[in-house]
Amino acid sequence: MGKKRANRKEAYRPPAAEDAPAMKSTVTSRVGIVAIVGYVMLAVLVQVGTHHLVPIHAAGDYDGMRATGALAARTLAHVEPHIQPGVTTAALDAIVRDFIADNGATAATLGYRGYKHSSCISVNEVVCHGVPSTEVTLNAGDIVNVDVTTVLDGWYGDTSKTFVVGGEDASDEANRLVRVTREALKLGLEGCKAGARLGDVTEPIHEHLTRAGYGVVNQFSAHGIGRTFHAAPFIQHGKGRKGRGLLLKPGMFFTVEPMANQGVTATKTLRDGWTAVTKDGKLSAQFEHTVGVVEGGCEVFTRVPGTDAFI
Repeated sequence: MGKKRANRKEAYRPPAAEDAPAMKSTVTSRVGIVAIVGYVMLAVLVQVGTHHLVPIHAAGDYDGMRATGALAARTLAHVEPHIQPGVTTAALDAIVRDFIADNGATAATLGYRGYKHSSCISVNEVVCHGVPSTEVTLNAGDIVNVDVTTVLDGWYGDTSKTFVVGGEDASDEANRLVRVTREALKLGLEGCKAGARLGDVTEPIHEHLTRAGYGVVNQFSAHGIGRTFHAAPFIQHGKGRKGRGLLLKPGMFFTVEPMANQGVTATKTLRDGWTAVTKDGKLSAQFEHTVGVVEGGCEVFTRVPGTDAFI
């Protein structure tokens, strides 16, 4: 409900002359019509949901997603050995950029809305969209999320992983946050299959994280993907109940990417317009896969082929 306005006495307005026609604003009328139509459309979407907006891909489209997803996964595997104390996030981004280009693909983030880098690299309290910089150097005990999206033959593969820099030097609390967030992603994907509901994916995620004492970030969502970077459905991991939400169907492609904060869920965006950090300065972790719904489960596109590693 909108805040009630205080009563005010209106200023006196002299009546229009009898021979002066009342002014009518065509522009105002059109704006009003557009607003009414917009409200009606919004009301319809609230009632029927966005089911009809979610693209359903053909069986042959899975091949394109497998190829780009595998490259995205291989990119993370390639950069992992370089995640060491003393390395800048700009240096890691350069490694990502060169590897993607050497494999005949492009980085989706490069040039996206003016973004100038091939990855997002988020250290410690940075929740997501960390901008690579020569001024940010990794230290032993840091946690760092590397988020990459490849575009190969027009198909987008999006994945991210949180690494512990110098594992033995990280605190027990940092290691636990990373481990539990990874577990949450795995639990969510276990509920992803044709005939299930979106809540069957998101409830296990937020239940696992909240039981562990972590805040589940809703300000940034997972999303549909395929021939476009972002599409419906848009998924909040801190909401949803089993048996409710979007009906999952074969041919749906989307990301699942829980973000967990040690403290409050609230975030703020820094002056660069990209970097989102926890408001209380505590750590944040994230893991992400791109998946396609199939009968009896979901296919994880962003896994390194020939390995048993989950992520």
